[in-house]
Amino acid sequence: MRDSQKILDSWDAYSDEHTDLDGWPYDEDAYGRRASLRDAATAEAFESVRDGAHYLLATAQIQLTHLPARTVQSRWVWQLGVLHEALDRLDALHEKWLETRDSLPADAHPGTPVFDDVLAAHYAEAWSSLDDWATHGHAIGDINTAARHAPSTLAPPPTTTAAPATGHAGTVRR
Repeated sequence: MRDSQKILDSWDAYSDEHTDLDGWPYDEDAYGRRASLRDAATAEAFESVRDGAHYLLATAQIQLTHLPARTVQSRWVWQLGVLHEALDRLDALHEKWLETRDSLPADAHPGTPVFDDVLAAHYAEAWSSLDDWATHGHAIGDINTAARHAPSTLAPPPTTTAAPATGHAGTVRR
């Protein structure tokens, strides 16, 4: 998720530098190529999270319900909702991509225009959801940090008591 945030920050800097005050690009072709690179890099960065994303969200949701109310940020529930919706869209888009990829001609492979154009369109369609993960994914880590620092509800805090004196010294075996 950090990589996605770096990609987003880099894009924002590029966009600020290469658009006018109304947000229109100075060079639409160059801007479009750069956006396509952003989309692909963001999708690649998300791949390291994709397999565990559902688990991460479920864990964060459970942790959130067990946190003391005073430690919960009000935005976390909303952010988890955004991440759930984005992941649902990404899952649907991934299935659509697999179907599209499987329907390509046999000679279409990475590096051919047919394959690369369809893949770029897939990345462009997925970018908004990937951007949601880049923007709000840190909430999962924030919730986990709060959960690690919260007192456990499973066991009472340990108490220290002196060990009973037995009246004799223990022997040490070597």
